[in-house]
Amino acid sequence: MTPVELSRTVLRAVRRAVDDGELDVVVPTGAKVTAPGPGGCGDYATNLALQLAGPAGQPPLRVAEILRRRLAHSDGISDVVVTGPGFLNISLRGNQADLVREILQLGQRYGHVDRPTGQLVQLHAPHEVRAVVVMDALARVLRSQGALVRTSCVRRPAPGWVDVLGVEVDAYGTSDAPAPLDVNVRPVPADSDPTSLGRDAARWALLHPAPHDRPRITADHLVQRESNPLFRVRYAHARTRALRRNASDLGFHAEPGDTTPPGRPLTEPGNTATPGHPLTEPRNTHPAHAAVEQTQGAPDLKALHAVLADHPRVLARAAAQHAPDRLARHLVSVADAALPFLVTVLPRGAEKPSAAHRARLALAEAVGAVLAGGLTLLGIDAPEHL
Repeated sequence: MTPVELSRTVLRAVRRAVDDGELDVVVPTGAKVTAPGPGGCGDYATNLALQLAGPAGQPPLRVAEILRRRLAHSDGISDVVVTGPGFLNISLRGNQADLVREILQLGQRYGHVDRPTGQLVQLHAPHEVRAVVVMDALARVLRSQGALVRTSCVRRPAPGWVDVLGVEVDAYGTSDAPAPLDVNVRPVPADSDPTSLGRDAARWALLHPAPHDRPRITADHLVQRESNPLFRVRYAHARTRALRRNASDLGFHAEPGDTTPPGRPLTEPGNTATPGHPLTEPRNTHPAHAAVEQTQGAPDLKALHAVLADHPRVLARAAAQHAPDRLARHLVSVADAALPFLVTVLPRGAEKPSAAHRARLALAEAVGAVLAGGLTLLGIDAPEHL
């Protein structure tokens, strides 16, 4: 069950409570579900009971209990616990392996809709490099959500925007139509030409900041170090590809399942690599790569699964809000959650591959699919090697 599906399940519980006369509220249009906060438990949490308490004229804990009883019997939910003043903490049945299996089945199309929605979108940009790049990425995201998109610019895009940055514009110039098109893609412009950074770094520099923030067109986007978010995203993807190659050399493949072997934690002191194994690709040959891995803490699999499960919702919101920057920042969250885990995937030393290693590899490949799919929608290369 994805966060979007869980949100709909929560709303159905509210609707049933209203129909049964236990709650006298207007059913909201959405229910936000997030990773549990401090003191929480389970896979997801929602504060909807706190939001409905006032309109319902009932204490938050009473509202939470009404919703808990209905959610506890919903398909895909194994347990619901009320914590604090009325937070609903929800545990899903078969969540982790099913999520990984779904991502591996869909690959880079995970989070895309199955068929066209019939939505027609006309994007029109001024003759400015950031606006045109944002429009190009937004069109890709909208199409992933089933929209039919047409892009246009008030003048022909500069040659460098097309040849270097890879933008595609369906039409340009003034229209003969009675009502000229309104410019509806207007982020804060770049203050310098980004083409010297090359396609990937330039597009990231223009797409990662929020539309109201001025982008930084500097060589910092090219450096391979932990402080560069684009490097972390692309490095995390490249590591997932290397792990697949390593696992093939070691004679095992990905298989979704429990990532932790019985009676043993996922990480132990020193459990960060396969030191000295002759079939493992050399690691940490680049000082920047070593720095990225050395600064990572212990893996938080709950957080990693949460950001992977959130990918469809992020794509839907990026499309609905015309904000491809949301996708860029989400990819950073995926990479940062994945990097501490990726160094635990392979067996250590002479350790033989187990079902837990196959499950970890499957999770790593799911991370790679999400990162590759997101980068592709932004028009940025997802490297096999870095």
